[in-house]
Amino acid sequence: MSRTLKEFLLLNVGLLLVTINIHFFLVPNNFIIGGISGLSIMIHQYFPNMPVGLILLILELCLFILGLILLGFKFGIKSFYCSVMLSLYIWSFEEFLPLAAPLSDDRIIQLIIGLFIDAIGLVLIFKQNASSGGTDIVAMILNKFFSINVGTGIIIADLVIASGSFFVFGIENGMYAILGNFMLGFFINFLLTQTNLSKQVMIISTQSELIKRYIVKDLSKGATIQQATGAFTNEDRDIITTYVGRKEFLKLKKYISTIDQKAFVTVHNTSEIIGNGFRKLM
Repeated sequence: MSRTLKEFLLLNVGLLLVTINIHFFLVPNNFIIGGISGLSIMIHQYFPNMPVGLILLILELCLFILGLILLGFKFGIKSFYCSVMLSLYIWSFEEFLPLAAPLSDDRIIQLIIGLFIDAIGLVLIFKQNASSGGTDIVAMILNKFFSINVGTGIIIADLVIASGSFFVFGIENGMYAILGNFMLGFFINFLLTQTNLSKQVMIISTQSELIKRYIVKDLSKGATIQQATGAFTNEDRDIITTYVGRKEFLKLKKYISTIDQKAFVTVHNTSEIIGNGFRKLM
């Protein structure tokens, strides 16, 4: 499968998961978790004949035009694609899978499950270097004209929208909205940490040459070699240090076990690695 096709598929899987949360969990319960989708749900309360997907599409197009005027084409074609497709997905769900009532009487369970599904979808979208649009553009405008950090700008925009739930849907829904904002942030950070998790592996072995060759040739990873002397044996040994993903680590561990059962291996989890073969330095 080509990289472009895989990226396209992952983007749409992510958008579908976000749509599931909005259609099955947020809209029926009047949960406003920030974002332009939250603003669309509030507007839908006053214009019930207008589908949420249509309202979202109109708002996203307005924001896109505003961003084009004030920022130029900085926010990327992927994010624009995501914002438009998300609107169309929601609109389609409303047309073909309408809901007359919430899925359950337990609102907190629906909030938790819906936001976890949403977080998985958003992380899939982020991993393709895109976003679902909306408040990202607002944050970039705030950054340009008021020097507010983009991340802070997104939080401000989302909290302002979420706070509107107090006035539109009442105090209880407003409290759910604020709680939901923090929960979504926690879920996203947790999932991003897990998906970025890599291993720092340090190996001391009598078969260091074979292990080095395997790391470089078979795993296509780099390694650093240091010389050390054992305190008990006074023998010189190479210490091999390498950084690998979880799949590569399993392969490396299996290979080491086949050639040197007495190898000494230490492993440390690391949540972010920047450099050749990993993430780019921003």
